Amino acid sequence: MAFNDRNSRGNSGGFRGNSGPREMTKVTCSDCGVETEVPFKPTEGRPVYCRECFPKHR
Repeated sequence: MAFNDRNSRGNSGGFRGNSGPREMTKVTCSDCGVETEVPFKPTEGRPVYCRECFPKHR
């Protein structure tokens, strides 16, 4: 079997699968101040942006 055979790697590469709905966290946008929800727990000291402001800060 070849080393790079897709089937020999199993479930590697960070794929989480569909384990149900993601846990949403309520936050305030660092740019416009609107309350929104994000699908992750924000890191303290780092800004979080709403859907409208995020593209301006990429």
